[in-house]
Amino acid sequence: MTEKMVGVIGGSGLYGMEGVENAQTVSLTTPFGDPSDSYIVGLLEGVKVAFLPRHGRNHRIQPSSVNSRANIYGMKKLGVEWIIGVSAVGSMKESIHPGDILIADQFIDRTAGRPNTFFSDGIVSHVSFADPICPVLGQVLFQSVKEVGATVHRNGTYLCIEGPQFSTRAETKLYRTWDVDVIGMTNLPEARLAREAEICYATISLVTDYDNWHKEAGDVSIKDVLKILVQNTQIAKSAIRMAVKSLPEKRDCVCATALKQAMTTPMKFVPEKTKKDLEPIIGKYL
Repeated sequence: MTEKMVGVIGGSGLYGMEGVENAQTVSLTTPFGDPSDSYIVGLLEGVKVAFLPRHGRNHRIQPSSVNSRANIYGMKKLGVEWIIGVSAVGSMKESIHPGDILIADQFIDRTAGRPNTFFSDGIVSHVSFADPICPVLGQVLFQSVKEVGATVHRNGTYLCIEGPQFSTRAETKLYRTWDVDVIGMTNLPEARLAREAEICYATISLVTDYDNWHKEAGDVSIKDVLKILVQNTQIAKSAIRMAVKSLPEKRDCVCATALKQAMTTPMKFVPEKTKKDLEPIIGKYL
């Protein structure tokens, strides 16, 4: 058994992980509210894991209402250093087909009103987010998906919209001029918060449709999305089992020390309550 701990945040279609041994259900409260559900903590392929369904186990939380701060804070509190996000997306390019998988390396944020930082209430931090995906984790996920036999694309841009509605035709036409690769509703602010918490983050994007731009494929429908998700979710589970074994014991990427030079408020001016609330995140810098 290794000592590293990997978090898995399951999106649409992925509400549990088979094969987790010694599984325990852990319910947490955080200064930012309650996570989407209880965490399932145990061993997967001999590696410590913590699984959380992003939308709750009965898919009761819409994208705009996901409490990403509580979800990521809970992962940090449990000792997670790596997070694999899984999400359903639409393809914005002819070369990326429904049933394919993308390991993105960039994001464009079109969400509105989602709390996207842990740093408020008397403390300010500006973490670098130029490269939002951990390069080590991203490569491990790419190799793992490839080895399980799926069609996988490496690098690309994930456009995150507010939802829960799909895009209008005019919006899709605009987004395609931006040269984005896929469109989804959940990976931001999740990735931003993981960086602030110094957790490595990467996502397995399960391509389910062509949004509404592809003339032959027709408009996106939830019925078609769910049909493709069944297939893609099984691929994702197999890839995750392989990936957790392939991650290194020691992290030397930028994610691990993202806060080192980012906090601009002198600690003597930070309120004691804020220090206490953020202790799992900033404790080593106090």
